Amino acid sequence: MRKATAKLTEPGDPFEDHCWKDIIPEDVIELYSSYRRKLGVGPSPALVAIDLYELAYQGGAKPVAEVMKAYPSSCGEYAWAAIEPTQRLFAAARTAGLPVFYSTRDTRPQSGPKHVSSTRRQGGPIDPALYAIRPEFRPEREDVVITKLRASAFFGTPLAAHLTQLGVRSVIVCGESTSGCVRASAIDAYSHGFHVTLAEECCFDRSPISHKVNLFDMHHKYADVLHVDEVVAHLEGMRAKA
Repeated sequence: MRKATAKLTEPGDPFEDHCWKDIIPEDVIELYSSYRRKLGVGPSPALVAIDLYELAYQGGAKPVAEVMKAYPSSCGEYAWAAIEPTQRLFAAARTAGLPVFYSTRDTRPQSGPKHVSSTRRQGGPIDPALYAIRPEFRPEREDVVITKLRASAFFGTPLAAHLTQLGVRSVIVCGESTSGCVRASAIDAYSHGFHVTLAEECCFDRSPISHKVNLFDMHHKYADVLHVDEVVAHLEGMRAKA
C-alpha cells in the first residue's frame, strides 16, 4: 500500500499535477486511488461556459476580501486571472467548430416561483445588466445562451436537449463558481451521460481552498480536470484532422 502511495504522488504524476497539490495530503490521495484512469477531452465536444457575467467581476482585479465589502458576489482577482486563459479556450473552441453554450441567471420577474434562487445567498434587487456576459466572451450569433434559476445549467433548462440534438457527447466546462454553479452543472452533465472536462485555469471561485477541493473531488468522481493548454492542444488537433 505504501508503494502505491509513493507512485501516486511522485513528481510529474499527471493525474494529480493540479492546483490542489498543496492542500490535499498523500493519505487522502491514496483513498482516491481507485479513481485513477486515462484523462482527456471526450468525443464530439461542446463548450459550456457557466455564468461568465458581469456580477462576478465587479470591483476589478483585487482581493476578494477587499471587493466583497461593496460587491459581495464578486470573485475579484480570481475572476480576472481567468479571463486570459478562458479567452484562449474560447478561441480554440471556435476555431475547432465546437458548439458554444453559455448560462446566466434568468432575471425576468415572471419567469419563476417566488423564493427560488441558485443558492442561499442573501441579496438585494436583481439588476439584469449584472447578468450580461462579459465583453471578453461575448456570445456570437450561432451561440446559445441558457437562462436558469438554479445552480445547474441543466436543471429546468433545455441544455441537455440542445446538446443531444447536435450530437454532442462531451462537454468542456469553464466559468464560476467552481464550488457552486460549475460543480452543479458538471455533475448534472455527468448524470446525463456526457463526458465532462473541466479546464482548470478557466474555472474560478471566491475561495482558493473551495476551488481546489472541489476540482479535486470532481476530478476523481465526475470529470477530467485538464490544464487549459492540454484542452487547447486537443482542440487544435481536432482542427488539424478536419
